[in-house]
Amino acid sequence: MASGRKTRILIADDSAVMRSLLRSVVCTGAGLEVAGTAANGESALSAIETIRPDLVLLDVEMPVMDGLVTLRKLRARGHKMPVIMCSSLTQRGAKVTIEALAGGASDYVAKPAGQAGREAAMRALARELIPKIKALTVQLPPPQAAFPGTPRTPLVFPLAPLPKAQPISSVPVVLAIGVSTGGPAALDILLPALPVSFPLPVLIVQHMPELFTRLLAERLNGRCPLQVREAVEGEPVRVGTVYIAKGNWHMEVVAASRAGSPPTLRLHQGAPENHCRPAVDVLFRSVAAVYGAGVLAVVLTGMGSDGMLGCRAIREQGGSVLAQDQATSTVWGMPGAVANAGLAHKVLPLNAIAPEILRLASRTQSEARELREAVV
Repeated sequence: MASGRKTRILIADDSAVMRSLLRSVVCTGAGLEVAGTAANGESALSAIETIRPDLVLLDVEMPVMDGLVTLRKLRARGHKMPVIMCSSLTQRGAKVTIEALAGGASDYVAKPAGQAGREAAMRALARELIPKIKALTVQLPPPQAAFPGTPRTPLVFPLAPLPKAQPISSVPVVLAIGVSTGGPAALDILLPALPVSFPLPVLIVQHMPELFTRLLAERLNGRCPLQVREAVEGEPVRVGTVYIAKGNWHMEVVAASRAGSPPTLRLHQGAPENHCRPAVDVLFRSVAAVYGAGVLAVVLTGMGSDGMLGCRAIREQGGSVLAQDQATSTVWGMPGAVANAGLAHKVLPLNAIAPEILRLASRTQSEARELREAVV
């Protein structure tokens, strides 16, 4: 970011109390400023054309035009600035937020609830919101002439050089995916590309609260050939099913207690890792221990470095690792940590990951045929 350049934020929320709270929180972040406020989606769209903010904080539920419709119109007009949805922890709020995240929102924050006073609410919201704003606006363009209606020049940021691809020799028997910021949109592209005949079970950790993970699983289940559901304690891990870790619960795979039985899922509320529960590292360590070289791990867009140590454990067991590239990631934190540590066999754009998974999984089917023929 250019020296002295502040991140300009538009706040759109119908509640004057919430607008005031968000303004106060934003002002606590170094290098951040409130460029304007709006009380509904319609006025937010007008303000965006005039103010040209770097980031929008957008309420999910507003009169005149709600957050989801506003987001769709904003993207339809070609605006690419990050949008963080502000959601209440309710069934409706969470459902609309999932739709928004799949439809182009960059991230979300939960509105504070249950805090003892304004200062406590500010602290709780700041802990969640400020790092997300920073992660989404780490590369801002230099200041441009502030003439209303003048289109900005398309931005081209220098991208980190891709590490050299490494050959993958192992045959995968399980697919494990770790994802965070930008995850619902990424999963919305990757998972529907896996056919009903996909020969591996799929295990996913997406950083989200409990209510959100259930609704995410339900939404994806309606869009994917494979069955998608929120994980359940003790459930067997079977081909043809996608298991999404339950919010606020770590998910691990436990080896079968007797020969011929599939591994099962274990959910627990152990200490957060990387400030996360569920944590990708917890899942990845467990699949490395149970499946060894048969693990195919994929690390998608996300803030932080959760999953990097788990990928190291997978590589030590002979497993395979793919990471999403910087250009297609909402935040290149998690996949970037894996790539920069030299743990990824390949770093790929999002739309190339499903084809690569299918190519590697086809080995499983070929090996199975060879084994059957050898037995006969």
